[in-house]
Formats: sequence, C-alpha cells, structure tokens
Amino acid sequence: MLRNTLDFLREHVQLPRCCDWPTGLGRAGLKADLAAGLTGAVIVLPQGLAFALIAGLPPQYGLYTAIVPTLLAAVFGSSHHLISGPTTAISIVILANLSPLAEPFSPRYLELTLTLTFLAGLFQLTLGMARMGALINFVSRAVMAGFTAGAAVLIGLGQVHHFLGVALPRQSMGQFLASLPGAVSRANLACVAVGGLSMAVALYCKRRHPRVPGLLFAMLLSGALAWALGGEAAGIRMAGALPGGLPPVSWPFAGLDQAGDLIPGALAVAMLGLAEAVAIARAVAARTGQRLDNNQEFLGQGLSNMGGSFFSSYASSGSFTRTGVNLESGARTPLAAVISAFAVALAAVLIAPATAHLPLAGVAGALFVVAGGLVHAREIDRIVRTSSQEALVMAITAVSCLAVNLEFALFAGVMLSLLFYLNRTSHPHFITLASEAVGRKRHLVNIARHPLPECPQVKILRLDGSIFFGAVNHIAEELHHILKEAPQRHVILVASGVNFIDVTGCQMVFQQETSLEKEGRRLYLCSLKQEVLNTLRLCGCMQGLGRDQVFDSKSEAVREVLKKIDFAVCCRCEAKVFKECQDIASGFCALD
Repeated sequence: MLRNTLDFLREHVQLPRCCDWPTGLGRAGLKADLAAGLTGAVIVLPQGLAFALIAGLPPQYGLYTAIVPTLLAAVFGSSHHLISGPTTAISIVILANLSPLAEPFSPRYLELTLTLTFLAGLFQLTLGMARMGALINFVSRAVMAGFTAGAAVLIGLGQVHHFLGVALPRQSMGQFLASLPGAVSRANLACVAVGGLSMAVALYCKRRHPRVPGLLFAMLLSGALAWALGGEAAGIRMAGALPGGLPPVSWPFAGLDQAGDLIPGALAVAMLGLAEAVAIARAVAARTGQRLDNNQEFLGQGLSNMGGSFFSSYASSGSFTRTGVNLESGARTPLAAVISAFAVALAAVLIAPATAHLPLAGVAGALFVVAGGLVHAREIDRIVRTSSQEALVMAITAVSCLAVNLEFALFAGVMLSLLFYLNRTSHPHFITLASEAVGRKRHLVNIARHPLPECPQVKILRLDGSIFFGAVNHIAEELHHILKEAPQRHVILVASGVNFIDVTGCQMVFQQETSLEKEGRRLYLCSLKQEVLNTLRLCGCMQGLGRDQVFDSKSEAVREVLKKIDFAVCCRCEAKVFKECQDIASGFCALD
C-alpha cells in the first residue's frame, strides 16, 4: 500500500528525490524502523521538556518541536538516520538572544521565539537553494568542540539554582560566581536530594545500560522522591501540568516588528543548526556508508524550522543523542523518524497531566549529565596534541561562550579559523631539491631531509602553495632571499604544488622572471597544472617567459636546462649530481 501510494504521488506530484527511500522498505525494514522510532520517542520525552525549559519556554513546546520539525527534516533531508528536534545548544542560543528582549515564558517571548525560528529556517532554506552546502566546511571541529564545551558549562551553571533550590543572580557571570558559595550554604537539602538521585540514575544508565532511556527513569524516580519528601511543601518546585493536545497552529510573524534585533540571533541559530545537523549526519554516514548531500540537508533543516514555526515549534536541529540511539536501535530509513514524530504526538495528548509531578531539581540533575556528555574529552585532547592553532581556536570559542554570548563565540571561532587558514595559505614555502640516485634512476628529493650536493649551475626549487594576491609578496621575498645566497644562474621552479594562480600572481611571476634576467639568470617553470597554465596564457605571461622556459615535467626541464649551462664549469665539478653529467664529462671535458 505504501509503495502504491508513493507511486501515485510520484506520478502526479513532483516529489523531492529524498522521498525515494520508502520504495526499498520490506517487512524487516519496517519492523526495525518501528522499534527505532518508538525508542527515539521515549528518549525525546524528557529531553524535549528539559530543552524547552532551557530555551525559556513552557515544557510542552519541547514536545511540539519533536513532532512537525522531526517529520519534515526526515522527509526532505538527505540522511537516513539523522533525527532532528530540540537540542541543548539551540535552546541556549535562543535564551541568550531573546531574554534581553522579553521575559522568558511570557507571551511576547513566545512570539519572538517563533519569529526567530522562521527566520532561521528561511536562512537555511536560502543557503540550500543557493547550493551553499560547502559553507559548513568553514565551521571546523575545533570550533564545534569549543562551542559545545562552552555550551555545556552554561547548561550546568544555568541549572544550579534549580538543583540547590535557591535564587541566583544571572545578570553576569561574575555576579553569578560570586554568589555561588553563599547559595551552596543556603541550599534546600530536599532539592539537592532529588537532583542528586536524578543525576545518579541518569549516570548509571548511561554507563551501564546505554540503550535504556536513563533520562526517563531519572525523571520518574526523582518525581517519586520529590512526592515522598513533600513536594512543593518542602520547597521543591514542579514543572507544572502541560496542556494536553497536539501542537496548536501558530503565527510566526507577530514579532517581525523586532526583526532587526532578531536577525543576528536567527543567523547564529541557522548556522549552528546546520553545523550540528551536517556534523552528526557525516559521523553516522561514515559508519553506514551512505552518501550525503549537504545542500539537501540544508533544505531539509530549513523547511523543518519554517514549517515548525507554524505549529508552535521552536528552532530545531540534529540531535547527537537521538541519532545515535536511532542508529543503534537498527533504523534503516527516515521512516523511523516519522514514526517517532507520531509517537511523540500521541504522548503529548496522553501524558500531559503527569508533568505536574516533574520536579525542576530532577530536571537539573539530568541536565548535568547531558551537559557532561557534550564535553568530548578525547576530541579536546586530540586537538590540543595535534595543533596549537586549533587548540587556541577551541579555547577562544569556549571562553567566548561564557564571557560574551554563544552567537559571538560561534562567529569568533569561525573567523579565527579563517584567519589561521589565510595565514597558512599566504605563506607558501620553497623546498630546495637535489638529485638522488635510486637504483638506475634519479629522483629529486628535499635536501632538508636528505643532505645532498646541488648542481653549481642549476637551482631547483619546489613551491608548495598557490600563487594569489595574498601570497605574492611572501613568495617574492622568500625567492629573493634564497637566490641572494645562491650562485646558480639557472633556476627551475617545480610548480606541481601550485593549485591555482590569479592575475596578481601572474604579474609577480613575470616580474620575477624579468628581475632575474637583469641579474643574468633565467627562470624556468615545470609540472604546471592545466588550470595554472591556462591562467598564465590568458594573462599573457607565456609570451614573456618563452616556450623554452616552460616544461611539462621535471625530467624534461632538467634535460633542456643542462643544454644551456657552462660546460667548462662542469669539467671542474666533482658532484656529478645528474646522470647527464657523465655524458658531459665523457664528451665536452674529454675534448677539452
């Protein structure tokens, strides 16, 4: 029946190519997706409630966000296993951006949340339609590691007042930390006991039984303990009963009068959401072998947020936890996410009254565990050991999350990564090469690794890096510095490592050739990529260089250049670095 319906729709409606997956479903696949979808729904129930509270929204909006956005992202995305919905980082960014504009949990705050969600989805959809999926490559792993670590700390600090059962100032990080010792001394022991039990249960399940919905058990047991201790009479705040029912239809344009204030936050939510979703999808695809389409994923995330904003959903993205559970539970297609969305919708109708007994201290204890899971110690250690620059990017991103705000931290991390990248690409290196005999053949090798004599008449250099406007000054200065101390009159530049050249680079090459010619030297190019060669021709540099100065290979360049050297010098040379040197010695030197 599913196949017949899909065939009918495909015949009469232009469906996206991502909807082809139902045609491959069989009974076994359907059973696996059903089990995975139901498991994912159980996982998202406590998470959704908690994440909505983090975002400054009534808890039912976390469930709403796990219905329509999850469904749309699964149908229109490219990944077969990615599960979208409410996430911790997105929730924190929303709270950080909107709390200065309206009071959390207020009607105006809700209006701004829906408007920001629509704008974020619009940005994502626009990027997808413009085929800008490659943009996500500029959000490096160091940025994501620092961002998630900083977000994790913010999550933990944001739940301390619920865990302790006392009020804490939240105007600035300094005031918060200064008041923390006094708050600990005034802590409500009942709240601490409830939060401690929740944290212990969640940790135990995570470490010993990772497939068990530990957060759900943590919520249930902490609720039972709160009831036994006296509930609100003992000073334990409750989440309150949820209004039962499906997500109500909403109008996301009520906050457009503050669109100017919302755009920076919406852009941060859009980029963070795309970075999260694509990173998770790539990690899963590496295990399953599925080929992903970043642009299609952009479209799926954009449509899920835009569509969700009309059904009382706030901004969503890919979820690390639920995607991992979905994969481990045996899901084969996005149908698992569709089943999960319908299961959450059913739960939103049936379990709404039960949230009246959900203690906020228990939510805080569970969120401490969630926050701890965001800090990837192995990845942080790997980045620190591998690259000092990447470690600096990670550290600045994390500190910016705490000292400034999350959207600034994300942009700061990306910009710092780009600055380091531009610094590396604008400082290409010259490698001096010499001939080494390997059997009957000779190869050009780096003399820094293999100290070998150079030819006294031919200098061979390899340029590792592209020749563009940002690098031309460095290339010219380094080339001048190398040749200033070199006696050779013939300079062969091996350009196999040059991936591209621009107009400024072409002009620099011509100027260097002219300058060397005035010094009585000649510059030769070899091993040029076709794109580089075409650019040189279009810029007119080939006429200036001449046909006898550009060669296809290193061996051809060496062979032709050796015909132009001073053979009298060869007769006095004992290095004999090239195989042609023997022919010169037995020919010209013997006659001499």
